[in-house]
Amino acid sequence: MKQKIILFASGNGTNAENICHFFEHVPKVEIAGVYTNNSSAGVIQRLESLGLQAEVFDRNAFQDGTLLSRIQCKQPTLIVLAGFLWKIGQEWVRAFPDTIVNIHPALLPKYGGKGMYGQHVHQAVKDNRETETGITIHYVNEAYDEGAIIFQKKVSLHPNDSTEDIAAKVHQLEYTHFPKVIHSLLNKDAP
Repeated sequence: MKQKIILFASGNGTNAENICHFFEHVPKVEIAGVYTNNSSAGVIQRLESLGLQAEVFDRNAFQDGTLLSRIQCKQPTLIVLAGFLWKIGQEWVRAFPDTIVNIHPALLPKYGGKGMYGQHVHQAVKDNRETETGITIHYVNEAYDEGAIIFQKKVSLHPNDSTEDIAAKVHQLEYTHFPKVIHSLLNKDAP
């Protein structure tokens, strides 16, 4: 029986695309659905080129149980948030305990919480003159960025790094490690 991954994304979709490429040649894993809350998200076009159709949903479907019911019917092994910006409600966490995984572009608990995503995180890291940053892959609970940490990886920063330089370093960590950690979780041997 195949293990099923459901992907959620709100933006450009580079992580979602990278995950799809990684699992293309893993016969026991299936991308069982891609969902976005943004009808103009780049993830839609990215995944169309891979033969995957992203389903767009609105806040009502996300909050009233409609989308949750559809996802439950698919019986996913993992739900992966790959740049998904809405807070996951407690009904989702209860329905899928230790099944929803998120990636954050900083070393949590630093630079987490509401409003801390993408360039907002990188700007805060630069403003605070951090000498390192990184990624955190964690389980999702009811609070923003406070679920149990599964994996972290650091990268050194230089004082003259721009926010774009910081973002590029973090993206490289995401592309290298996120699919591998997902694969480990599916194999129950998380790093």
